Amino acid sequence: MTSGQFVPASSPPGEWKRQGNRFTGRITRDSKSTPGEGPDDQGHWPVEPGRYRLVVSLACPWAHRSVIVRRLLGLEDAITLAIVDPIRDERGWRFTLDPDGRDPVLGIEFLSEAYLRTDPSYDDRVTVPAIVDTLTGLVVTNDYPQITLDLSTEWTDYHRADAPQLIPTDRAEMDALIEDIYRDVNNGVYRAGFATGQEAYEEAYDALFARLDVLEDRLADREYLMGETLREVDVRVFTTLARFDAVYHNHFKCNRQKLTEFPNLWAYARRLYQLPGFGETVDFDQIKRHYYVTQDTINPTGIVPKGPDPQGWLS
Repeated sequence: MTSGQFVPASSPPGEWKRQGNRFTGRITRDSKSTPGEGPDDQGHWPVEPGRYRLVVSLACPWAHRSVIVRRLLGLEDAITLAIVDPIRDERGWRFTLDPDGRDPVLGIEFLSEAYLRTDPSYDDRVTVPAIVDTLTGLVVTNDYPQITLDLSTEWTDYHRADAPQLIPTDRAEMDALIEDIYRDVNNGVYRAGFATGQEAYEEAYDALFARLDVLEDRLADREYLMGETLREVDVRVFTTLARFDAVYHNHFKCNRQKLTEFPNLWAYARRLYQLPGFGETVDFDQIKRHYYVTQDTINPTGIVPKGPDPQGWLS
């Protein structure tokens, strides 16, 4: 398998490209499979509480989304959670929380074992989040954008009574906003941080801060990005904002200004942080150790910064 780092995804002109998602199965209410069976001919697995394991890194913004949505919807009992070590090497994400170094449910030491069981020819970077079927040990999906949408729309029978409706009935405006934020912000920080050419870096940098300026203006007169109601798009932008000053500003050279220097965005990020399901799922220690220790092409010394002070999120 390839290195645990991001180098293989870089393109010759210096522009960084994110790899695609290999496993795109879905867990759906209309699956033609019955409980205990594998996917149907559409690649849809049956909704079955207690069957699936959500594997995440608390350092990863893409995985962090699924942790927040699972918590917001009250799916903790329906879908179990496995947390990998934030330090990833060429073997990929590893399970270290259990004393014997194996996930107690899946019985594996590395997430790559589930990837290779599902596709023995897999030779790309192992990513989180991933949902693994505990009956077969196979990876159902690592399609992070779809995972959170399906938690909202396919697992409704197991939502808690007061769960927020994160997906509006008319999704057009939110989907367009999600796409803009993904391109320029969520993925934009990576395109800047992993660029290997000046022009590619500056293009990503400019697009990032242009989009943050738009969001700053949008939040001048509203509580959340879609108005007065918490939506999926708020979760998606939050996980990038939570890492901005701690990692992206310095480590990824996204340093026109800090999040704390955007009055509306900073107030918005703090509001989200103080909601149940958000701040309690942020682990700044794991976030900083992952980025600064594992990405040695950017930070060869491996020194992890002490700041910023996380108490600022509670003000």
